[in-house]
Amino acid sequence: MAKEKGRKLIAQNKKARHDYLILDTYEAGLVLTGTEVKSLRQGRASLVDGFVHLDAHEAWLHNVHVPEYSQGTWTNHSARRKRKLLLHRAEIDKLESKSGETGHTIVPLALYFKDGRAKVEIALAKGKKEYDKRQTLREKQDRREADRAMSAVRRRQRA
Repeated sequence: MAKEKGRKLIAQNKKARHDYLILDTYEAGLVLTGTEVKSLRQGRASLVDGFVHLDAHEAWLHNVHVPEYSQGTWTNHSARRKRKLLLHRAEIDKLESKSGETGHTIVPLALYFKDGRAKVEIALAKGKKEYDKRQTLREKQDRREADRAMSAVRRRQRA
């Protein structure tokens, strides 16, 4: 059997990029059971309510929904159980010091397979205020309109 190569995206948390200002990102491994891996390989997971909690120099992923494996028996896992994250000690220490600051949190951004191993991209983030969210949307719309105008000019020049 050939070993998997590359990155296969399973789930993404688009709302996190809208609700939070991303300060720093990390890639972490996950401690999973067999049925969780099989369920993830079917491409089923949700990161919407997920967050990372640091406890006794260990990182734990909470509220990430990995549905039960359909062919699983009594060995099936709980859908919303907490899962241990595999990070280097220096990364955990840095996250502990930064997340202790007011308004900072750690959220999962993406869940994917990298070379056959389940990984999660987590981010140190700061919550946005409502006006920051509106400003981000406005900038996004302005950028989109500018791109449309530029492509329209290019089309006219070609014709």
